[in-house]
This record gives sequence, C-alpha cells and structure tokens, in this order.
Amino acid sequence: MKKIITLIFLFFAFISHAQNVVKNVDAENFKKLMTDKKAVLIDLRTNDEIKNKGKIKGAQQLDFLDKEAETKIAKLDRKKTYLIYCAGGGRSGDCAELMQKLGFKSVINLEKGFEDWKRKGFEIEK
Repeated sequence: MKKIITLIFLFFAFISHAQNVVKNVDAENFKKLMTDKKAVLIDLRTNDEIKNKGKIKGAQQLDFLDKEAETKIAKLDRKKTYLIYCAGGGRSGDCAELMQKLGFKSVINLEKGFEDWKRKGFEIEK
C-alpha cells in the first residue's frame, strides 16, 4: 500500500512540475531573473517596434509575427531557461504556451511586456 501511495504522490508531483514550465512575472522579478547568465533573453517584437522603442539590453530578437517564428522556436535548446517579452504580454503569452507544448523546461514571461518595463524606468538600449 505504501508503494502505491508513493507512486501516486510521485505521479502528481511530476504532473504538477511539468505544468509549471511557464512563469508569468512582473518587471521587477523579470529583472532579477535576468541575472542568470545561462538564461536566454528574447524580444518577440518586430524590427520596427525595436527600432522605434528600443529593447531590453542584451535581448536577442525573434519576431513572433514572422511566418518562420514557430520553426525558429522549435530549433531552440529546450533545456535552457528563456526570458521572453513582447510589447504588452500578448505575443509572449502565446509564445510561452507554444514553448510549453513543445517541451521547453523553463520559460519566464514578462507578463505586461516591454511597455511595463519601460514605465518602471528599467534600462533599455536603442
């Protein structure tokens, strides 16, 4: 009986952990998580958005509206941690959901996007 209970507990712990791949965080927590040098920072906005408004320093661009975006995302290393953001949180929320379905282990979404980051006065580069 103890073995069955242990197996049930492990099963639910695994399911619970697997569902928590995506974390939606505010700008303050996103900034703290950026200190992880192994994490990959991705800006999901278009070239024009970045050109006109800037980006978070060190971010790589992957335009989520590009027709090849899903293919590019599928080629990323699923074991790494990804810090993702867009303008207001919509695209990055969709991207985080896609990444979870594709089996990524850790995705951190800037819940209210770049606009919230900028509003808080955090560093950007043009």
